[in-house]
Amino acid sequence: MIRKWHYIPLTLRQQKEAEALSRHCGDNDAVAELLLRRDVHEPKDADGFFAPSIDDLHDPFLMQDMDKAVNRLNQAMGTKQRIMVYGDYDVDGTTAVALVYKYLQNYYSNIEYYIPTRYEEGYGVSRKSIDYAASVGIKLIIVLDCGIKAIDEIAYAKSRGIDFIICDHHMPDEELPPAVAILNPKMPGSTYPCQHLSGCGVGFKFMQAFAQSNGLTNHGELHGLLDLVAVSIAADLVPIVGENRVMAYHGLRRLNSNPNLGLRSIIRICKLTNKDITISDVIFKIGPRINASGRMQSGIEAVDLLVTRDLHDAYEKGANIDQYNRDRKELDKRITDEANELIERNVSIIEGKRSIVICNHDWHKGIIGIVASRLTELYYKPAVVLTATEGMATGSARSVQGFDIYAGVNSARHLLENFGGHTYAVGLTLKEENVPEFARLFEHYVSEHILPSQLEPQIEIDAQITFSQITPEFIAYLRKFNPFGPGNQKPVFITKNVFDFGTSKLVGKNMEHIKLELEDNSTSRVINAIAFNMAPYFEHIHAHKPIDICYTIEHSKHPSRGDSVQLMVRDIRLSGK
Repeated sequence: MIRKWHYIPLTLRQQKEAEALSRHCGDNDAVAELLLRRDVHEPKDADGFFAPSIDDLHDPFLMQDMDKAVNRLNQAMGTKQRIMVYGDYDVDGTTAVALVYKYLQNYYSNIEYYIPTRYEEGYGVSRKSIDYAASVGIKLIIVLDCGIKAIDEIAYAKSRGIDFIICDHHMPDEELPPAVAILNPKMPGSTYPCQHLSGCGVGFKFMQAFAQSNGLTNHGELHGLLDLVAVSIAADLVPIVGENRVMAYHGLRRLNSNPNLGLRSIIRICKLTNKDITISDVIFKIGPRINASGRMQSGIEAVDLLVTRDLHDAYEKGANIDQYNRDRKELDKRITDEANELIERNVSIIEGKRSIVICNHDWHKGIIGIVASRLTELYYKPAVVLTATEGMATGSARSVQGFDIYAGVNSARHLLENFGGHTYAVGLTLKEENVPEFARLFEHYVSEHILPSQLEPQIEIDAQITFSQITPEFIAYLRKFNPFGPGNQKPVFITKNVFDFGTSKLVGKNMEHIKLELEDNSTSRVINAIAFNMAPYFEHIHAHKPIDICYTIEHSKHPSRGDSVQLMVRDIRLSGK
């Protein structure tokens, strides 16, 4: 697939800001440019960016309704009411439930947790859970990572003498549930400084406020739970900027030093022990395993794992969840293959269209979100994947960079029984008979609002550099840009007119990759690189003809070989083209 390289040189104003930043960073112009791309304009802000302080966490009482939420929780604990901590079955929901439950357990024992089952109860607050809560004397439910649209369900709970505190981060509607308090940074009129908290992040802020209100000065108890927040931030792909960067930074430090026992078992299974765990590791290794529990069986098993206090128990539960993940992978591959075959047999699904909507009765509910993501990556179009049972279609929508898929789904909301989500991911339910009309309206909205540039893959370039600029000092600064993720992606560089040193070669089972040793005219130093699936360029490169490359820089430390630098080539162009 041909990718567009998108690089915008600094403006004159930015160049002046860059001069001051460069002086502050050891006269490193490239570092200054990277900082400006991340909206860091002042030298003092650069220091805070490179070393986020836990003291930079916002006052939790800046969030709307926080005082109401804390007062109701204090009341429940003061009168010994039974409390339920309730959350969604995905990574964000299960980590949020684990965090709030574990923290409150330090001070209160009359508490339990609940995760709905995907197939029996579906997403969000279920009537079944409310009936259960009423039967065991629950008086307060703290709901995490869902609940913002549970108007009827929470009204029903209220009629049964149960109060709700909602901790959510999904987009609210005009009508809100009759909860005692709604904690959501996306509420209309919200002035909370960090709008894009994860669901677990909202739960953390609630516990932070609870601690403040009760004079709990042992911050280590709460800050020790930031590993759960970091996992939620990574898995839910929320922007790693502002307060999220602070929590992800310190959460990763915890994950690498003294993680939660449940997470420790997953780290061991992923073979990440004694390695520097990154956000990428969480996204691709740790997160999917925690998620697999809710996808394949029950999300409550993930919470059981994350709250256990016994290491042997953690390893046992971790092994079970790893097996769910293996099953998930097999199912994911099969359904993705079936989805591609369906599209190939029915080209009208995508021909002349800017979106994809497909439905199949046999697909597993827990996998269709992953399949939607795969189709989006493959066809580079917003995709909705649905499965149907008993006349109801349930599905997931995923978007391409820059397009608000929530608004797209919302354009057909009169056809929907339920929906909710974010800019890039939405869950939805509708009557099966309404699927064709939904597909028509969704396509109409996408066609009207998506930009042509959003329908082609782009590589965002941070800076153009020469090989002479890749110094140990520069690498040390690059490490300070961690943690990487949405809003702070790993920097991508361009270097033009580079040549094969004469030792590059094809590698891989089918000789599909190129192991490169490259040089440019700025230095005599030879730089190692790897270009996956780019064998068609080999003849040109081997003939010592110049190429332009865009790449990320990978740095590793090896006990015997010392420090090493390798370029991960994202794309290649023939110089001058």
